[in-house]
Amino acid sequence: MGYRILETDDIPAYLRERGHWANPDDITVREVSDGNVNRVFLASNAANTRSLALKQALPWVRVAGPSWPLSPDRADAEARAYEQVAKVAPDKIPAIHGYDPENHALVMEDLSDLEVLRTALNEGAAYGPHTSPRIGEFVAQLTFATSDFGMASADRKALLAVSVNPELCKITEDVVLSEPYIEHEHNHWHPGLADLAAEFRADTRLRTEVADLRHAFMTGAQALLHGDLHTGSIMVGERDGAPVVRVFDPEFSFVGPIGYDLGLYWANALVSEERARALGTLSDHADQLRLSWEAFEAEFRRLWPSRVDTFFDDAYLDRFLRRVWTESVGFAGTEIVRRIIGFAHLTDLTTLPDPVPASRRALLLGRELIVRREELRNPDEVRALVEAP
Repeated sequence: MGYRILETDDIPAYLRERGHWANPDDITVREVSDGNVNRVFLASNAANTRSLALKQALPWVRVAGPSWPLSPDRADAEARAYEQVAKVAPDKIPAIHGYDPENHALVMEDLSDLEVLRTALNEGAAYGPHTSPRIGEFVAQLTFATSDFGMASADRKALLAVSVNPELCKITEDVVLSEPYIEHEHNHWHPGLADLAAEFRADTRLRTEVADLRHAFMTGAQALLHGDLHTGSIMVGERDGAPVVRVFDPEFSFVGPIGYDLGLYWANALVSEERARALGTLSDHADQLRLSWEAFEAEFRRLWPSRVDTFFDDAYLDRFLRRVWTESVGFAGTEIVRRIIGFAHLTDLTTLPDPVPASRRALLLGRELIVRREELRNPDEVRALVEAP
């Protein structure tokens, strides 16, 4: 039959055809698309006792339309990522009920009882003691299991072969790791930031350091990544009195440098902190980089003895984790910069009454994280930089 773009009215019959819903007459469907790229629908029954989410990849960027074509094959990468995560961290992703490769559609657990982390933070919520540690554990569990340390060589080669995601990697290489530092039509910024945008484009040291990070992104095939791990890709809440953290939308998934996932999360946490500082609502923001890194490191070290090849000893592990830390800091800086003077800005800042002061602080912090990443040896040193006047 071939690929077709699903509309709201198509969903009941589609779910029945795919074996997900017996009675299509007892389905209410609403579209809840919120991201830049895909369409998402929620289906529930009249008694509200059953619900599912359906996500379909369009053949273009949703917010731009056909003028920005994008292969829907990216949904294949998302389905593969969920399959890998389900083996090692099933409690940190939505349950996947089925994937339709012909229509590039995923049917999964409805997470609408939870809240997007960015939304919660923008509304003044705290992270709480569980969110960042679980994100750190998620990154460690996924990346260790899909690295040369945790996967047999033949399996790793097979994973590399199927996890190539060139179109979305190219978007990251351009939108995050080059365009903000050159003249480009995707870039935009608040008029009050024009001087910093020009300075960044003329800053040869900054551009060289970003080029180094871009090359690491392009060549550092360390492990399978989420690839777009920001606060808009995390749901939080409670179920049966227990805290719940779920990571979703891994369509940018590819085999790359572990520090990229950590860096994206840190960047978004640091920008959220600038928002809270501007509004006078700081709570536990200052703890998040440390909590996520400590959880990541502890989990990675816990998994380390399980590997077979003892040639990579603990001394090498120390060196490896040092490299991951350094690249994470640098990638955090690049994500901050692109979210302010590049493409796809953050509502954390754009919804402030006056976004300029917080945006300037964040931009300057982003530059320092990039150019001083080798000097910043631990979370306390990053914290001192964040809190500098």
